[in-house]
Amino acid sequence: MSSPLTPEAFARLTFVSRETLDRLERYAALLIKWQKAINLVGGDSLGDLWRRHFLDSAQLYPLVPPQARTLLDLGSGAGFPGLVLAILGVPEVHLVESDSRKAAFLREAARVTGLTSPGQVTLHSRRVEQLEPWPVDVITARGCADLDKLLTYGEPFLQPETICLFPKGRTVNEELTRAEKNWTMTVQRRSSTTDASGVILQIGHIRREPGSSDET
Repeated sequence: MSSPLTPEAFARLTFVSRETLDRLERYAALLIKWQKAINLVGGDSLGDLWRRHFLDSAQLYPLVPPQARTLLDLGSGAGFPGLVLAILGVPEVHLVESDSRKAAFLREAARVTGLTSPGQVTLHSRRVEQLEPWPVDVITARGCADLDKLLTYGEPFLQPETICLFPKGRTVNEELTRAEKNWTMTVQRRSSTTDASGVILQIGHIRREPGSSDET
């Protein structure tokens, strides 16, 4: 088993500035503090927090198109990957988290990391189905639903050039098979740098198949 990733090693792998690393370290410290009262992440992942959560989120950043401005993060939980991507530089990030305790953590994490500019990070403390849709450039989600459901949740926010970035694990082939019954899309698989069995699905040109069900 490899040794836990340190913040310094994370910085070398991602080429972030010292200022950005400082902000991420404040985020990590807050998460560890709140984890004692709220189950924000799996307890067994805390020992390798920088690999399992921060690097796992940061690896999506190079896949965000340079011209993208708005990112919608479904089921944000403890803020992975959405809050990390905001810290790394995505201009406008929308976090969707219906759990009020996790939403409170996200609000405080945005504050302590300096994400206080108007519109930089917007927290939606409700279910995504309850939101009034708007067009976004990128949709992300990590582990909150299978692919078919994620596409259904994201459908109202799609525009022609929207891409989805979804980290997936061992069930990716089964999820793709189910989703392709309801959706036409282009799919690129990117190897995960944090999980030997994981992939990142980069999905574009998404259209629902005529006659398919939109039930979630």
